[in-house]
Amino acid sequence: MVEKYSDDDFEALLSKYDYKFKRGDIVKGVVCAFESDGAIVDIGSKSTAFVPSYEVSSDRKAKAESVLEKNTEYEFLITQDADENGKFTLSYKKVAAAHTWTELEKVKEADDTIAVVVTQVVKGGLIVDVSGVQGFIPQGQLSSKDAGVGQGDKIEVKILTFDKAQNNLILSNKKVFDTNMAETRKNVFSQVEVGQIVKGEVVRITDFGAFVNVGGVDCLLPLSQISWKWVEHPTDLLKVGQEINVEIIDVDYDKQRISLSLKNTEPDPWLKAEEELKEGDIKEGVVTRVKPFGAFVEVLSGVEALLPQSAVSAYQNKTGKMLAAGDKIDTKIEKFNPKDKRISLSLPDEETKE
Repeated sequence: MVEKYSDDDFEALLSKYDYKFKRGDIVKGVVCAFESDGAIVDIGSKSTAFVPSYEVSSDRKAKAESVLEKNTEYEFLITQDADENGKFTLSYKKVAAAHTWTELEKVKEADDTIAVVVTQVVKGGLIVDVSGVQGFIPQGQLSSKDAGVGQGDKIEVKILTFDKAQNNLILSNKKVFDTNMAETRKNVFSQVEVGQIVKGEVVRITDFGAFVNVGGVDCLLPLSQISWKWVEHPTDLLKVGQEINVEIIDVDYDKQRISLSLKNTEPDPWLKAEEELKEGDIKEGVVTRVKPFGAFVEVLSGVEALLPQSAVSAYQNKTGKMLAAGDKIDTKIEKFNPKDKRISLSLPDEETKE
């Protein structure tokens, strides 16, 4: 015989298995299904509960299924009491955030590094997600190598400001870079010495030279050390991203600076000049630049000599044209000091005779 129950009997029976949930409770629940705007969760009440998408992650664009897994148990916070259908509204991100703040406090105390995901690029910096907690990286706290990161990118950070009560988390990517850089510099400076030939990458070009990354440290390649020939601007011979072999010509351990030379990796043309040139020789050269005090003339590849302004004026008066860079001209080696790498020129006698 089948026992019959009234509606009241069913209500009483169900009440034996119904927990007295209320707003603010932390409950465990299993994700049953996903909807377009959230997830359905079984928390053991008369009906299932619901987690809206905006309560799943601090990233409001994230879908529930990208954070939660079906048939998996999680902890949730009841944010709204049961509606007329007995359905509770839950939050996953608030529980996750509570656990995250606890972990972040440990990270801050230990000055450790953590990985975060960029959720938004704003005018003043980056908004990031840290396991359900929203953090902010000011533009000034981004290292140069990570300045171009965008939404969805992962970067390493350290905690600058930690305030759980105010929900304020300020992070620094630059601090991580500086920490790593300090270790890198220590390693590099313990190994380099003057005279070494090393490989580097051109990372930045300025009017006064180029910065070359050697083993993770940016070193200066001065304009005067780029080539034995006259260089008007570093971009005449170099470009960013180019790999070059350079010689270490100076290491300042106190100021943590390394100076480089590219021209020293090539044969010194002045050694050849010492063998081939002597005072009194007549040489055809190419004008490289004209200055108020005279003109510089390349009399041998990589070897420049000065033709004084008086000789320049005499040449211009004789020929009736202005001397300019690129012009070929016959000159006489008047004085040659190979030790100081200096040559003074004059015009050949036949050029100045009436």
